[in-house]
Amino acid sequence: MRRLLVLLSLLLLAGPARADDIAATARGVVRIVTIAVIDGQVVGFGHGSGFAVAPDRIVTNAHVVELAQRYPENVVIGVVPSEGERSFQGRLVAVDPRSDLALIQFSGEALPPATLYTGPVADGGPVTALGYPGNVDLATARSAADYIRPTSPVRSGGVFSGRRSLGGTEVLLHTAAIARGNSGGPLLDPCGRVIGTNSAITRGEEGDGSFGFAIADTELARFLRGAGQPFRSVGTPCVPIEERIRADAEADARDLATAAEARRDAAARSDADRAARAEAAREDATRVRENVMAGAALLLVLGALAVGAGGLLETRGRRRPAIWTGGAGAVAMVAAVVVFVLRPADSPAPVGTSAQAPLRPAPLATGRLQCTFDSVRSRVTVSSTEDVTLDWNGEGCVGRTQYVEADGRWTRVLVPEREATVSVLSLDPATGRYTATRHFLSAAAMTAARAARGTTPNACSTRPETLTRLAERQAAIRQMLPSLPNEKLAYSCRRVGAGHRPDPG
Repeated sequence: MRRLLVLLSLLLLAGPARADDIAATARGVVRIVTIAVIDGQVVGFGHGSGFAVAPDRIVTNAHVVELAQRYPENVVIGVVPSEGERSFQGRLVAVDPRSDLALIQFSGEALPPATLYTGPVADGGPVTALGYPGNVDLATARSAADYIRPTSPVRSGGVFSGRRSLGGTEVLLHTAAIARGNSGGPLLDPCGRVIGTNSAITRGEEGDGSFGFAIADTELARFLRGAGQPFRSVGTPCVPIEERIRADAEADARDLATAAEARRDAAARSDADRAARAEAAREDATRVRENVMAGAALLLVLGALAVGAGGLLETRGRRRPAIWTGGAGAVAMVAAVVVFVLRPADSPAPVGTSAQAPLRPAPLATGRLQCTFDSVRSRVTVSSTEDVTLDWNGEGCVGRTQYVEADGRWTRVLVPEREATVSVLSLDPATGRYTATRHFLSAAAMTAARAARGTTPNACSTRPETLTRLAERQAAIRQMLPSLPNEKLAYSCRRVGAGHRPDPG
C-alpha cells in the first residue's frame, strides 16, 4: 500500500495549456484513479475524469468511484491534476447513485474551480468535452505509471442536442466524442463554463452515430447543495472576446463622436450667445454714443446762448453779470467739444470665440468610489459581477495598491500567489471607467509571471524610482500575456464618500 501511495505521488511536468477559455477550465480537470488492493496485491484498476468545484474538492461520476464506496478499506482513490508536480490521495465526501455524481476531497495543491453556467443552452450550440478517454490512454500509455502522470485532458467538440431523462435523471444529449474514461469530466459551453457532467454514451451499431449523455447542470447544482458544497455559477450569455472588444471599440467611437458633436453644439450655442451679446452691446453703445452726442450739442447750444447773453449784458453796462454769463457759456462750449471728442466708439471690443475655451470632461473626484458593473461593456465567463468600491487619491493609489499612469489612465497588473489568474486593472479618471481584464494561465505561465513580478510592497508610493521599477515589471508581465484576455469586467465609477491619501514612502 505504501508503495502505491508513493507511486501516486510521482508525475512528470505537464506542458502549458493553451490560453483560451476551454484551456482555462482544463487547469481544474483531473484524472480519477482507483486502485483495489488485497493482501498487498493490486487486484483492480480503474480510472475516470473529474473537475474541481473548490480548490480541494472534485466532482466525478458515482460509478467511477463505486468500488471505493463499497470497499473503502481496500480501494485507494488517486487525484491526478492536469499540471503541476504532485498527485494526491482523495476520499469520498458524498455520493448520489441516482444522479451518478460523487464528491471527492483531497489535500495538497489548490486547483482552480470550474464555474457552472445556469443560463439556457441553445439546441445546436457548440459544446466541448474534457477528460481522459480510455481509448486514447490505451493508444499512448506505455505503462500503468502513465495513468498517474499528469497530462492535459483531451478535448472534443460537438453540438448540444437537447435535454432528456435517463433513468429519472435529467441529462444533456450531445455529439462531442467521449469514451470510457471521460466519465465524470465536464461538458462545457464555448466560454468554458460547466453545463453538465459526462456520464454515458450510446452504442453505435451498424453505422449508427454515437451520442453522449451528461448529467445536467440542474442535477449537479442540486447534488452540490445537498452535499453542502458551495460552487460558482453564472447566467451571463457567452460572448466571444473578439466580438466584445470590437463592440467596445465601436461603442467608444460612437461615444467620441457623440461627445464631439456635443462639443460642437455647445460651441455653436456659445458662439451664438456671444454674437447676441455683441449685438446687444453694439446697440447699447450706439444709444450711448447718440445720447452723448446729443448732450454735447445741447451743451454747445446752451454755451452759445450764454455767450450771447453775456454780450447783451455787456452792452447794457452790466459788466459783472456779463462776465459770469459769458464765462459759463464759454465753459459749456468747451465741455461740448470735449464730450464730442470723447464720445464712445461705434462698437465694443470683440468677444472671445469658443476655440479659446475648449470643453473637457471633468476628472473623477478623489475619495471613495462606487463602481457599478456594466454588463454591456463586459465579457464574463466565470467571475463575479458584483459592484466594487475603490478608494482613489488622484495620484495613482487605489486603496493600498499603487497604479502607474500612462496616457491619462492608471494601470496595475496583479499576479497573485495562489490564484492562477493575472489581472490588468485600469482606472480612467477622465471618464470614470474602471476595467479589469483577466487572463487564466497555466501553472508554468503563472510561475514565469510571478518571477517577473518579483517582490512588490503592498503600499502606495509616489517616488519616481519606485514608479519606474513598477512600470518596468508590469511591462515585462504584459509581454508574457496572451494577446486577448479571457474576461473583461467593466465598471462605471462615481464618488460617494471621503477617501484617504497614500503612504508617502
